Amino acid sequence: MDATVDCLVELGWSGTTTTIVAQRAGVSRGAQLHHYPTRTDLVVAAVEHLGAARFAEARAAAAALPFGPERTRAVLDMLAELHTGPLFRAALELWVAARSDPDLRAVVVPLEAEVGRDTHRLTVELLGADETRPGVRAAIQQTLDMVRGLGISALLTDDSARRSAMLDDWARQLDTRLGGRP
Repeated sequence: MDATVDCLVELGWSGTTTTIVAQRAGVSRGAQLHHYPTRTDLVVAAVEHLGAARFAEARAAAAALPFGPERTRAVLDMLAELHTGPLFRAALELWVAARSDPDLRAVVVPLEAEVGRDTHRLTVELLGADETRPGVRAAIQQTLDMVRGLGISALLTDDSARRSAMLDDWARQLDTRLGGRP
């Protein structure tokens, strides 16, 4: 599964073949075909692995976050890193391929919905947000949409300075919207 994800990141969807994945994984072509007879079978398994890996990565990063006045900015940094890292890039490759591949789409759409719900819940938890307050749920979703967009922007150029300034500003606004925290 790791070899498949690595191929997606480095070679994209079109360059990820079962032969290349088998070579990278150090398994025979026969063994690969036995477990995953088609590229779609292989990628479907990788998509499921990818979803679990992305959430595990988020949980691990969350455990290291500080408490106190810098927490919101630290949460935003964590979310931005998750959306600029290799697992996110592999997911983007699958999103684009799934747009025109109905079999892949049937797997990617529900998985991404689950990942989205899990990430939303984690963000609410990390920020101590009370979604019963008006506007808080929308603020959390805006945050996730923003970091996803920043992740897409980072694919072609290094926009880390602009991203940092945006996250500084959004952290201040988010603290206010979540309940007037400093």
